[in-house]
Amino acid sequence: MLRTPTGGAGHGTATSGERLMSIGSVLGQLRDEFPEVTISKIRFLEAEGLVEPRRTPSGYRKFSPEDVERLAQILRMQRDHYLPLKVIREHLDALVRGDQVQLPAQAPQRELLDASWESESERPTAARVGRAELLAAAEASEEELAEWEAYGLLASDQDGGYDSESVTVARLVADLGRFGLEPRHLRVMKAAAEREAGLVEQVVAPLRRHRNPQTRAHAEATTKELAALAVRLHAALVQTALGVRLH
Repeated sequence: MLRTPTGGAGHGTATSGERLMSIGSVLGQLRDEFPEVTISKIRFLEAEGLVEPRRTPSGYRKFSPEDVERLAQILRMQRDHYLPLKVIREHLDALVRGDQVQLPAQAPQRELLDASWESESERPTAARVGRAELLAAAEASEEELAEWEAYGLLASDQDGGYDSESVTVARLVADLGRFGLEPRHLRVMKAAAEREAGLVEQVVAPLRRHRNPQTRAHAEATTKELAALAVRLHAALVQTALGVRLH
């Protein structure tokens, strides 16, 4: 259930006896479904007026269960439909009024992308977004996107559109930027990703060139499995390196 703008969950003072949560607790609840969400993201949505937590007398944010549900709806609309914040606000207001809301087609689910196909023609096409939608999804400016592209972190296709993975990259680059990591710092990650992709390509290239459609389908499945293993290894190596350096 979405809260109404005139309900008791708007800006105000938190009182004892109410089941309210700190921003850290909210983050913990949301990360089960949205592992990339950050405290900075929640604060940004608050600054944009999309959620209005209460405040303790000392100024700490306190979120109600309705606030958490509203945040989850916002994040789903961004993740699944790439909607800009203005449109999300309009949809939420319509839902509060009891109106029916028609959302655009949802992006392909990961389960579909991980499936094997009999031939390349049967492979579903990933959702694509325009430049404006990418900027809205990443909450970035034109100048920031231009800089990301200049450093090779993102690239549009011939029609000026971006695929769903580009949206993910843009969001992550934007989140890292809030910690002071600039595009020039991220070139090393881009270079590492390209080297890892090259290793995967060496393994699957002979399979992709095969005439048998089933063998080519196996190449696609192998590519995804190798990519997932490479990502897990990369994450484990980073965690190990940080553990060594921080202890």
